[in-house]
Amino acid sequence: MRIETSAGPAEIELDRPRKPAFLLVLTHGSGGGVDAKDILTVREAALDLGGAVARVTQPYRVAGRRAPGSAVKQDEAWLEIVADLRKRIKKVPLIQGGRSNGARVACRTAIAVQARGVIALSFPLHPPGKPEKTRREELLDAGDIEVVVINGGSDPFGIPDAADAAEVRVIPGQPHSFRTGFDVIAETVTPWLERWSK
Repeated sequence: MRIETSAGPAEIELDRPRKPAFLLVLTHGSGGGVDAKDILTVREAALDLGGAVARVTQPYRVAGRRAPGSAVKQDEAWLEIVADLRKRIKKVPLIQGGRSNGARVACRTAIAVQARGVIALSFPLHPPGKPEKTRREELLDAGDIEVVVINGGSDPFGIPDAADAAEVRVIPGQPHSFRTGFDVIAETVTPWLERWSK
């Protein structure tokens, strides 16, 4: 399905049970897609708990670009996408998340969309080799909303500190794009999502 935004159309893959317990909205990294194995792992965990899952291909990717451009415009389009999805799936808790750049968007907009929590896969704490250019404040943008971070232990984009999120799970030896450890991702997000499945 497509949702029109001020930045162009977004494409949504929506898995919706008859009576969803919650809505989980997930998105990709800068040059990636919504079929990344870590995103699919989180999707499966949410579906097993009775959640509805919307995997969002953001407008810049639908348009064929690899970089998101302006963070302000990206966030504005995200708010429009989530508002549309909430009209379709009403009166359930909202959780949002993504991998890499998508995790940044989810953190930056969490308060504005009144999310109950954020799942941040491979949160890019800083550009590779430039730890002084930290993006820690984006994690903190979520305020009191719980953020669960899952990063690879060898991620050149860095690993957030335990104090920066409700939970920081590190998968040893994994780079920015996970090659293994999908069982750890499932084990981490399942109990956290369970609170909204009851």
